[in-house]
Amino acid sequence: MASSGSPATPSSDTPPSPGAPERSTSPLPETRIERLVGRGFRLVTGRAMAPYQTAVVRIGFAATWLLFLLREWPHRAVLYGPDSPFSLDMARRLLDGNHAFSVLPWSDGRGWFEVVYLLAIVSAALLMLGWRTRTMSVLFMIGVLSLQNRSVFIGDGGDNIIHLMSMYLVLTRCGQVWSLDARRARRAAERGEDAGRDLPGIALWAVLGLALAVAQLLGCYGLSWFGHGPFPYVGWGLALWLLWAAHGLRWVVDRRAPGEPRTVLDVLGAVLHNGALLVIMVEVCLVYATAGWFKIQGSRWQDGTAVYYPMHLDYFSPWPELSGLFATSGLLVLLFTYGTVIVQVAFPFTLFNRRLKNALLVVMVCEHLSIAFLLGLPFFSAAMIAADLVFLPTPFLIRVGGRISALRARSVRRGGPAEPSAVPEGERAPAGA
Repeated sequence: MASSGSPATPSSDTPPSPGAPERSTSPLPETRIERLVGRGFRLVTGRAMAPYQTAVVRIGFAATWLLFLLREWPHRAVLYGPDSPFSLDMARRLLDGNHAFSVLPWSDGRGWFEVVYLLAIVSAALLMLGWRTRTMSVLFMIGVLSLQNRSVFIGDGGDNIIHLMSMYLVLTRCGQVWSLDARRARRAAERGEDAGRDLPGIALWAVLGLALAVAQLLGCYGLSWFGHGPFPYVGWGLALWLLWAAHGLRWVVDRRAPGEPRTVLDVLGAVLHNGALLVIMVEVCLVYATAGWFKIQGSRWQDGTAVYYPMHLDYFSPWPELSGLFATSGLLVLLFTYGTVIVQVAFPFTLFNRRLKNALLVVMVCEHLSIAFLLGLPFFSAAMIAADLVFLPTPFLIRVGGRISALRARSVRRGGPAEPSAVPEGERAPAGA
């Protein structure tokens, strides 16, 4: 009851008086900014974007590193092993100064070096095929860092790109398509089995955890818990243990708690994947923009003669006749010099236009192929092409995957009976692509 002298407050159940304006109970309309923020949040957390692009980046970098290790097999001991002019003691002093990571200083023996080199080859091959990509991406990173940080003075720009991408790939879900993991999951779904029941994977996880525990108990070099590592105040030992624990947690949640905990891990995995993918794209843009702007400051690039000089160096002339034929044309030298600068400076800005970006991608791939043949830098060119492939359009990649699957099915059909559906549904190009 309302007190005397105070106006009575109408109850919510009291019907409004005739002629009184109705009070709106609907929520306020969503503004444009709120819709954009909500859409961006759902896009980042909803799924791991660009599965085909990350798959082709994984295949490209793993294949480049694998072919490099195989080509340098006869010279492995001179490049990274005990016969290197850069001795292991010098490497340890350098690692103490730059706080980089390598497992090669753990032992002076030739046998340990051979084991590390072979593991680097095996992990690169398995990552390229997409077998246990979460684990193989970590082993691939360890192999790249261990060998490259052992002898830092023999690399080039391609090695630097592989060095960075090996760490970024650990945070991506690069085995969603075009991998043995994806094929295993698809076949398990067709048979109605649980895809999370991965006994070989959990056995590999247990063996690697035991190996890491033994290495830390022995006090191996570089496995500090805190201090210098991939992140501030996070040593390499702690980082590797966190990766190991995250892989085990994912397996346990997939098997025992497929509800809300699995959804939370999916969201976290999507955020890490999309963030690492953005970093890869920004890294490629920075590489080209930095290279282009530095070239502009050089007098030889300004007068259009910079490409002429490498053609007359024996180190960069695998085919002297071809290099000489190219260098005799002043117009070609001028076009290649200015064209290289224009393409590298303009590439980050072309990402806002799909057609211009695709056209420039073709030009850049052709440029790297010419560097591989004319200057004798195949692995540098392969690493840069693998980095460029992250910008390829999805319909094109789906179409290429469908063509490859069709060719594979056709070859299988010639050798024997094939399955009714040769091309997986997820790899067929959409209509009008």
